[in-house]
Amino acid sequence: MDLVEMYTDGAAKGNPGRGGYGTILRYKGHEKELAEGYKHTTNNRMELMAVIKGLEALTRDGLTVRVFSDSKYVVDSVSKGWVFGWVKKGFVGKKNEDLWRRYLAVAKKFKVEFRWIKGHNDHPENERCDQLAVAAAEGGPWLEDVGFKPE
Repeated sequence: MDLVEMYTDGAAKGNPGRGGYGTILRYKGHEKELAEGYKHTTNNRMELMAVIKGLEALTRDGLTVRVFSDSKYVVDSVSKGWVFGWVKKGFVGKKNEDLWRRYLAVAKKFKVEFRWIKGHNDHPENERCDQLAVAAAEGGPWLEDVGFKPE
């Protein structure tokens, strides 16, 4: 089995506020780190963006991608099938429709498995992703999170 390990984290200062994500990809002995900061976003958006950007960075379809995330929002939404129900109901009353649709489009190319890990619990990859996300949120340059809709 061709397995990609993906570790992700997102952060937002102010929630909503400046935010960032950090992603680590591992495949066949290679490792890549991804991070970007956004001007105005939320923590949940950055947690989901970390997964999306990691999947979008993969160049081979059909891979098994094991995502390790400390976000119950992301892990449970997919693992428990909630997002598929949201699609059927047109995302009525749900946040982050733009990112969920983007996730679903890219996830079709892979066999994605989610594993929840406890955040800020000395898990080395989770700690590194948190560092990447916080640095991106604090340091800029910041991108515009075009799908963000303030409440």
